[in-house]
Amino acid sequence: MKVVIIGAGEVGFHLAKGLSEENFDITCIDISAAKCKRASENLDVIVVQGDGASPQVLKEALVQDADIAIAVTRVDEVNLIASQIAHELGARKIVARLRNTEYSRKNSIIHPEKFGIDKIIHPEMAARREIVRLVMRTAASSVVDFEGGRLQLIGVRIENGCSLIGMNLIEVRQTKASFAFSTIAILRGQNTVIPHGDFIFEPGDICYFLVRRERVNDLFKMMGKRVLATKNIMILGGGKIGRDVARSLENEIDVRLVEQDKEKAQYLAVQLEKTLVLNGDGTDIEFLKSERVDEVDSFVAVTENEQTNLLSALLAKHLGARQTIIHVSKTEYIRVMKVIGLDAVVSKNMSTVNAILEYIKSGQRLSIINFEDIAVEALELSPAPNSKITKHELKDIKFPGASVVGAVNHHGHISIPSGDTQITEEDTVLVFAFPRFIHKVEKLFN
Repeated sequence: MKVVIIGAGEVGFHLAKGLSEENFDITCIDISAAKCKRASENLDVIVVQGDGASPQVLKEALVQDADIAIAVTRVDEVNLIASQIAHELGARKIVARLRNTEYSRKNSIIHPEKFGIDKIIHPEMAARREIVRLVMRTAASSVVDFEGGRLQLIGVRIENGCSLIGMNLIEVRQTKASFAFSTIAILRGQNTVIPHGDFIFEPGDICYFLVRRERVNDLFKMMGKRVLATKNIMILGGGKIGRDVARSLENEIDVRLVEQDKEKAQYLAVQLEKTLVLNGDGTDIEFLKSERVDEVDSFVAVTENEQTNLLSALLAKHLGARQTIIHVSKTEYIRVMKVIGLDAVVSKNMSTVNAILEYIKSGQRLSIINFEDIAVEALELSPAPNSKITKHELKDIKFPGASVVGAVNHHGHISIPSGDTQITEEDTVLVFAFPRFIHKVEKLFN
């Protein structure tokens, strides 16, 4: 499949990285020489330097032969024009990132469909959905939905005193025989491990478990986490993400939004009917104390300044906030942020990447999502007739060590598999693996 990516910034680079590892034919376009150099030196892709909204540049990148053209520059108008030209030149499908949500409104004068766009991704909306999921699961460091939300991949940090410490995976499963879960990955320091039976849990590990949605609280209890309802949230930053999170939650819980710019705070106070808007500095210890941050269930820092987000979240955590979530733009910061003790890190760039990857790969036997904090990808696979995976129970199939079967969908019935599980041709199987082992896993299903 040929993919042309217009824009080689953070989103374009990580899209190209994820797709090129799975043998897609990728061409990247960017007007910046530095971004083109980064892509050509680090990725197995063709790079074209030039204006992504130029017909001549798009022709040079052979967009007319593309199965998918993806416009992800920083400028909405460039993405719209590039999409229209790519569509008229013959690209089969068009995906565009648009920050301005007005384009998606029914009464909008300009409709993206007129530009030939098949799928629109709004980055702030993608980040907002992820933050809302985390706020409602305050014991989690990450939450990812699968199977329409019926399954959730939950990241949980092992704290001192957790009963799992010193136990191996076999022992944990034996002691929790009535509770079905799949252990997908462990983030230990900055290294990702796919655990097997003899893996021993240690303090500080961030463990990623796949469970049915209704059993998430059982998972938290197993990890020694208190299962408490989220009653209040403090949001730092009144930008698009902060406003969207406040609007999404203000009818369900107590929401306070802190904005340092006085005029902006006054404007937000009128726009957000049930949110208490405060004019203040989220890095001011006395301000945080006066606003009783120690009683906050979830502190969310989403200003446009990453240093402000980090410092304010660390202060809030130190002062007693139960959960801290920050937004960052530079994806390389994400794993480090979790190592230093923050509960959850969200990136609108990676949320956008995953939304686009999920759209591209839907209906294919390829990875459907990658993660910003762990080096694994999720694959949804359907066995071919007489494939190896259907001939034996899972315990008798030699899977690559860097992979694990997470769940099985049999005619809509979702189950967490065990060693005795037998996969059939009628099943859809959710597998997690390191990218370089994906082709080995696929061989079992072919």
